[in-house]
Amino acid sequence: MKKTLTVLSLALLAVTAAQAQEKVLNLYSARHYQTDERLYENFTQQTGIKINRIEGKEDELMERLRNEGANSPADVFITVDATRLAVADSYGLFAPVKSKLLESRIPAHLHTDTWFAFSTRARVIIYNRSAVKAEDVATYASLADPKLKGKVCSRSGAHPYNLSLVASLIAHDGEAKTEEWAKGVVANFARAPKGGDTDQIKSVAAGECGVAVSNTYYLARLIRSDKVEDRRLMERVGIVWPNQANRGTHINISGAGMVKTAKNPEAAVKFLEYLASDEAQRYFADGNNEWPVVTGVATNNPALEAMGKFKADNLPIGNLARNVAAAQKLLDRAGYR
Repeated sequence: MKKTLTVLSLALLAVTAAQAQEKVLNLYSARHYQTDERLYENFTQQTGIKINRIEGKEDELMERLRNEGANSPADVFITVDATRLAVADSYGLFAPVKSKLLESRIPAHLHTDTWFAFSTRARVIIYNRSAVKAEDVATYASLADPKLKGKVCSRSGAHPYNLSLVASLIAHDGEAKTEEWAKGVVANFARAPKGGDTDQIKSVAAGECGVAVSNTYYLARLIRSDKVEDRRLMERVGIVWPNQANRGTHINISGAGMVKTAKNPEAAVKFLEYLASDEAQRYFADGNNEWPVVTGVATNNPALEAMGKFKADNLPIGNLARNVAAAQKLLDRAGYR
């Protein structure tokens, strides 16, 4: 009996040791793209680090991290939109990351000390080719021009995509001027804000409204769609890169940071560094219609190529967080619901 217990004890110790040696990364992800599966598989193949992934909505995952505190198993939190990453940072969820590789590959305006952008999307103006001229919507400011009265469609002003855009306008133009702009946009609404970016694209194509704003990610997806009706829809929609004569088009990002209480910090840094590799950067572009943040990475995405090159706004992405609260308040005052 004693010998049997000894054998069982040794076996238990062996299992425990094996588990302790297993390389893992616990990832909390608010990116809901099936194409990301390839990213995770390639990382595991290259490093031997297994990814345990929990997916959820951004706010739910952030609240979960806050509630779990030091007991959280999460090593990395990844999501879309600079506003959401900034909120997570304001909650103290991220730890500073020191990585020469990340600092050398990701432009300074696309990261902070605690989180990094790994792909970008531009927020462009779209218009109905039969109802609006491209030269009449050359800037974000033009959306408030009275000549567009009854022609502007939008998603909710409370959505992070719009909050990030308005936060950037505050950074460039000041709060008072941006509020006047917001009031002008509201006066031009064709209908009350509703739906997502794809809904705005379809409304513009159908002539329900003449102009709207959209993230390029959604446009590229329709351009590349296997459905003939999606591609025909895009034939009726024109795309304008706003503010090309001055600061450039507002961009938003997808990014990630290492959780402050990470139990596998080395694996976390390796994963962040992997996302900045040429392979991962190409996959963000070719697989999910996002632009790489690393300069010089060759991509092969016909939809992105069809939209052409553009001048991007180089406003430091971390600065947006300072203006998000002000952006929401002025949108509320302007009636931009």
